[in-house]
Amino acid sequence: MKDIIRSAHIGMKFGMSHIEGAIAYGAEIAAICDSDPSNLKFAGVRYNIGEDKWVSDYHDLLSRKDIDLVTVAVPDQLHRVISCDFLHAGINVLCEKPLALTREDCEEIIKAERESGAKFMVGQICRFTPAFEKAKEIISSGQIGEIYFAESEYAHDYGSFLETWRAEPERHGVIGGGCHAVDLLRWLVGDPKEVFAYGTHMLLPMVTYDDATIAVLKFDEETAGKVFVSTGCKRDYTMRTVIYGTKGTIICDNTSPEMTLFTVDEKGLTKEPEIIKIPVNSHNAAREFEVFADAIKNDSPVETNAVEGAKTVEVCRAIVKSSVTGEIVKPNYNF
Repeated sequence: MKDIIRSAHIGMKFGMSHIEGAIAYGAEIAAICDSDPSNLKFAGVRYNIGEDKWVSDYHDLLSRKDIDLVTVAVPDQLHRVISCDFLHAGINVLCEKPLALTREDCEEIIKAERESGAKFMVGQICRFTPAFEKAKEIISSGQIGEIYFAESEYAHDYGSFLETWRAEPERHGVIGGGCHAVDLLRWLVGDPKEVFAYGTHMLLPMVTYDDATIAVLKFDEETAGKVFVSTGCKRDYTMRTVIYGTKGTIICDNTSPEMTLFTVDEKGLTKEPEIIKIPVNSHNAAREFEVFADAIKNDSPVETNAVEGAKTVEVCRAIVKSSVTGEIVKPNYNF
């Protein structure tokens, strides 16, 4: 077992939370990397990381022997090439969600993970959100019975910070942001067998893809679901999620300090709801880093590995395809 984890971090605009997670874990920061000198300086000064650890080209890190893991927080379009380069170099990788934007890129990352023997984690951060962790615990306990319907939404107004790479056609809002809601339902309920979706485009004229999408998911004959994605909505950010079971209902989100639990009495009648106080941590990068670092130290499996990330992308791609074709689409989980 390693005593100290040494980490390098790529992408300072979105990746500083990973630095904070590493510091909270007690890791040694071996390097920070960004092609923009101003981003490097900002992060270096903020976290008191010396200039000798500032790197402008990630290729300079590939031959380093003093790095146990690298975090990749760059535009989605670059996830495949950077992740694969580090995996092939034998370095463990924690890559931001989504795993990639195309099935081909997902398959390349999976192949690199399998061939390299290095560990890989895709940052599906909702699995570390306190309210959603509590919902998972309640579901697993059987307290709300069998799930028959679950819904989640990704409502996030991109209008004020829509950058060039976010507007590129392949970076559809369902894949880039909606993957949060899709992965959450996969984690809480299971893999949907079929999806059907509608999309509208009224809020973000600068992008070519729909800025609002609603998808109906069929998990099995008794369980259905819904995902709503809006990247142009005029409201505060939320991932409101409701899980309906035969014996109760959970209402929660990632930005509120409490969640609601409905259960039934011995006669099967709905009782007064229980309000559960919960910490607010919508992007729990510290817990995410801890789980990955522990997996490296203990040589244990990573739950959100490349295949798991690819399955979430596959559902997202099926939703996009359905919204375009008007047909039911069956995700292909054969990776």
